[in-house]
Order: sequence, then C-alpha cells, then structure tokens
Amino acid sequence: MAQPDIEFYGLTTCMWCKKTKAYLDGKGVKYNCIFVNELTGEERDKVMDKVEKLNPDLSFPTVKIGKKVVVGYNVDKIEEALKSAE
Repeated sequence: MAQPDIEFYGLTTCMWCKKTKAYLDGKGVKYNCIFVNELTGEERDKVMDKVEKLNPDLSFPTVKIGKKVVVGYNVDKIEEALKSAE
C-alpha cells in the first residue's frame, strides 16, 4: 500500500512538536515537515492560512495524515489516522 500524504506543521521551539516529530521519525514514515516559525512574509502567511483551515485554533503541532488532522502530541490519534489512511 502507498503511504498516506503526511504534512507536519510545527514550531522549532515547541516541546510537543519535537515529540510528535520524533514519534513520526521513529515510525519511519515519510512526511513533509514545515516549521512555521522559520518562514517569513508571504510564504508564512500562506502556510498559516493552510494550518488555520486544518486547525482553526492555529495550535501546534498540526499533522495532516491523508484526510485526517491530528492536533497536539496524540500518539493514539496519529496511529488511528495512519491505519485508516493506508
């Protein structure tokens, strides 16, 4: 089976973002990692608009796995999203 499309939105300074990223790395899944605080100008605005559509609270980490969105460090929801997206 093809791996689901995964997008990780986080902050380099966020402990929960680091934990979530480490968890995904440990699972060996491939994902697109975007650290929002490293972006500037129009690029940052575009990414923030995208994150807000996925997660209106604009909190981090926000992880899009297939069609599901997991907000925060939540291993159970990440696992559930990975399984349902296969």
